[in-house]
Amino acid sequence: MKAIVFETPGSPQVLRMRDIPAPTIEKETEVLIRLRSAGVNPIDTKLRANGTFYPDRSPHILGCDGAGVVEAVGVGVQSFKVGDEVFFCNGGLGGPTGTYAEFAVVDEKFLALKPASLSFDQAAAAPLVLITAWESLYDRGRLLADQKILVQAGAGGVGHVAIQLAKLQKADVYTTVSDQEKAEFVKQLGADSVILYKNVDVVDAILTSTEGKGVDLAFDTVGGETFYQTVPAIKVYGDLVTILEPDPALGNLKAARMRNLRISLELMLTPMLQGLVEEQQQQALILQKCADLCDRNLLQIHVSQTFPLEQAQAAHELLEAGSVTGKIVLQIS
Repeated sequence: MKAIVFETPGSPQVLRMRDIPAPTIEKETEVLIRLRSAGVNPIDTKLRANGTFYPDRSPHILGCDGAGVVEAVGVGVQSFKVGDEVFFCNGGLGGPTGTYAEFAVVDEKFLALKPASLSFDQAAAAPLVLITAWESLYDRGRLLADQKILVQAGAGGVGHVAIQLAKLQKADVYTTVSDQEKAEFVKQLGADSVILYKNVDVVDAILTSTEGKGVDLAFDTVGGETFYQTVPAIKVYGDLVTILEPDPALGNLKAARMRNLRISLELMLTPMLQGLVEEQQQQALILQKCADLCDRNLLQIHVSQTFPLEQAQAAHELLEAGSVTGKIVLQIS
């Protein structure tokens, strides 16, 4: 099969198209999938630049997110059959298991049927951001109806899904964007208050709108200084959820402690990294629930640009340049 691989970490130029043996079903509950599209995520660029979690398993195929058609099933598979259209988040953390390829083998426990209303490109863009936003808002942040939430970088991959999930919970959504075009985009997703962070002080805007109280929950998808700068915008006894590791060189938690904030760290890759089968099954259930929301026209996935598989280098360059609206996808077949 054709696949994008790399052996040594580096710039996007280390990514190469190669012909390698296709994966085969080895366990009775595994499913062979002919991939149609693969999502491109920041974790992919970080692993390519800094090295994978499994450096001894080269060559590496990146890509956690995939969508395609079931080509074959193991003798113990019960939930899927040949011809089913599926999507998933699995593999891509090191070694020959990613979705930047023509085929992938995934245990049926980690698969979900693709939403009928979504294209393969949209479905491949969805899994990682859906699971991340769902766990961050509903599990970590425990978002309730009528609460106020701030979504940092609402036009991004995770952010644009978080806005929609928050609105489904009937929350009052504030979000930050960099320009007017993105402001219009997030308004269409349901954002109630849009803050152009380059022109307006985010904390002042939030406090003015909330009579000085702040939001109940802030969701940080940016990290760095933004994590610490978000703290004053959260009410006392509020919640702060981040998908990036806070950098102690950029700030401290004194202000968060004084506000008695509950701080949660979200990493949806934990089940894969630690081999937690039940937890990864729960993530597949999240995908099933989101598929239903998509097919009921209650949730949409925005793909800003697609590239053919052989142009994975260009896809990485675009993502690393920043300011991508929604998601980037590789088209495989």
